[in-house]
Amino acid sequence: NDVKTACVGLGMPDGQAWIELVKFYSPSDEKDIQQPFANTLGIRHICFAVEDIEAIVAKLKKKGTEIFSEIQQYEESYKLCYVRGPEGIILELAEKIR
Repeated sequence: NDVKTACVGLGMPDGQAWIELVKFYSPSDEKDIQQPFANTLGIRHICFAVEDIEAIVAKLKKKGTEIFSEIQQYEESYKLCYVRGPEGIILELAEKIR
């Protein structure tokens, strides 16, 4: 709730690579927890473009991966989900809606 962000994306002309940098202004994470949230200062998550996000999330759940958000739809453009990767790094999975 009440999320305020700034975002910039960098892409290759051939479309094979895309890096997105997001800065969260609010809400701030003041809990000083060990498992960071996406809005914790510093590099906290990496996003991967995927196909068939439902199948990937189901497979990760079977392997015991920590899934800490349900698959969400962002407008009419993406389906998104956050999972916990190695060393607590947040991995965001993003499937472009066609």
